Amino acid sequence: MGLFLYETTIFGVIEDTGSDVPMNSYEEKLSILSEMIAFARIDEQMKQSEYLFLQGVARLLRIDQPTFEHLLKNKVEPKRLKSQAERLVQFHRLLLLMNVDQEQHRLEIHELHNIGLRMGLPPSAIDQVLEVMYLYPDNAIPPDVLIRIFRAHYN
Repeated sequence: MGLFLYETTIFGVIEDTGSDVPMNSYEEKLSILSEMIAFARIDEQMKQSEYLFLQGVARLLRIDQPTFEHLLKNKVEPKRLKSQAERLVQFHRLLLLMNVDQEQHRLEIHELHNIGLRMGLPPSAIDQVLEVMYLYPDNAIPPDVLIRIFRAHYN
């Protein structure tokens, strides 16, 4: 299941690697990025590492810099991602974003858990991901591990 639209190094976006996830509409892309920006601000601030990560995601979503800057100041109406694959990609992006500054606050973990629930992801899978992320360098759980966890909870 080639779900992930990008590969990462230590939280650096390398390239768009292609995917079997259907391309989102422009409005969905804006919603995805807006949700990520709001999540980055959950602790009342946005660090440079978070800004750069979001900027990389914006480029991959083909959102130009002026639009990205506009989203930093204005929210867009949220759109529910249609497929389970799209929701897993977004959950993984948010997980990487939470860890990009190498800090996890209780509020961030709690909010990520709630976002996953609102996406319709299985609570036990979300909990397992949030537990095992600490086993990986910089808490960056690999996409294949994330996929295996969610697959196990859907079976």
